Amino acid sequence: MKRNVSDRAALQRPEMEGHDDSMHVNLGPLVEGLGYALRRAQLASFKSFQQVFGESGITPAQFSALLVIELNPGLRQNQVSDALGIKRANFVGLIDKLEQRGLVERISAADRRSYALHLTAHGRKFVKTLHTLNVVQEDRLRAVLSPEQGSMLLEALNAIINSVDLIQPNREMSW
Repeated sequence: MKRNVSDRAALQRPEMEGHDDSMHVNLGPLVEGLGYALRRAQLASFKSFQQVFGESGITPAQFSALLVIELNPGLRQNQVSDALGIKRANFVGLIDKLEQRGLVERISAADRRSYALHLTAHGRKFVKTLHTLNVVQEDRLRAVLSPEQGSMLLEALNAIINSVDLIQPNREMSW
């Protein structure tokens, strides 16, 4: 998308939070970079998530895990971590926290070397509340876009996510 000169100038000189209003930073080619824009959008999304979900004490990764477990009861830990692109070592700690809160339980699977994940009764109730918060979160993010822009953005992001050249099947993120 082409930006006009004044849009580009505004992006190159964002006001620094907590600093004098006249202080600006030239971001140069960063403002035209998809990777930089994706990261800034992720940060904005996570900030909004924290504002909406804050009292729940749930992180975006925990929310994602809870939804996958809700929709796929009995999956093994490695299946959920692989599906979400979370490093297995990080995922164990994430599940530990959810288990300590009484939201998830590990049930010994048939091969006795892995655990099947299930929501507890408390977890199922709690996730219903999270669904309501998620509607608020999605509405907040979509409010700055037209319906067409929202659809186009989601399509473009999914194209990047599903790109075989960029992301390998065993992709793992540390979030």
